[in-house]
Amino acid sequence: MSDNPEPAREIYGLPWPEQFRALADVSEDPRLKSFYQTGCVPADTPVGEAPLVAMDFETTGLDANEHAIVSIGLVPFTLDGIPLGQTRHWIVRPRLPLHKTSITIHGITHSDIENAPDIEEILEDLLDSLAGRIPVVHYRDIERRFLDVALRHRIGQGIRFPVLDTMAIEAHLNPDRKPSRWQRLMGKKPVSIRLADSRLRYHLPHYAGHNALIDAIATAELLQAQIRHHFKADTPIGDLWV
Repeated sequence: MSDNPEPAREIYGLPWPEQFRALADVSEDPRLKSFYQTGCVPADTPVGEAPLVAMDFETTGLDANEHAIVSIGLVPFTLDGIPLGQTRHWIVRPRLPLHKTSITIHGITHSDIENAPDIEEILEDLLDSLAGRIPVVHYRDIERRFLDVALRHRIGQGIRFPVLDTMAIEAHLNPDRKPSRWQRLMGKKPVSIRLADSRLRYHLPHYAGHNALIDAIATAELLQAQIRHHFKADTPIGDLWV
């Protein structure tokens, strides 16, 4: 593990392409350095021209400091299509035992992870698959936070990247999704921005959840529908990423 200090906080206020250049200079791990050196598209890039990759993690819980990643699904795609032959899916071994509750949710068992690699063993492949692309997730506090913590524990430096968060987009599109007490008495229901419920609003098919690859595909399709219904292919990606 590197004993170098974290990058200067001043870097974090820079536009994403400049952050990537600065972080490439201070990253000692060759895999992370290569990821940053590949670069990040400018904020004025039309979302229809940006290289995208849907990403989903299944984890042992919701706290990145207490829980761990157990599977990763990646789906490179564009607004025009999803080449399923390019998808990636890994089961990885967490450092702590699986919780009974998490097994019930995602179905990954002790026997599944017994011979699975640690995330560091697949890190080069993972970062190569992400390099140059903008990750698309549904609730960024899982994928971005868990990957950051996993790298801090293994190589001594976290990771930073912009994301398109389909949950955040749904929250923006439904600002009044939580009805007032009076509205509830009048029968108004809250609007769910969970992945499956968000897909229903766009008449997308139902998929069984809590499989990282299937959820990544579902997230890619959701973004395609969001852009088609509420934005345009020439919307600058900087208007959407966080």
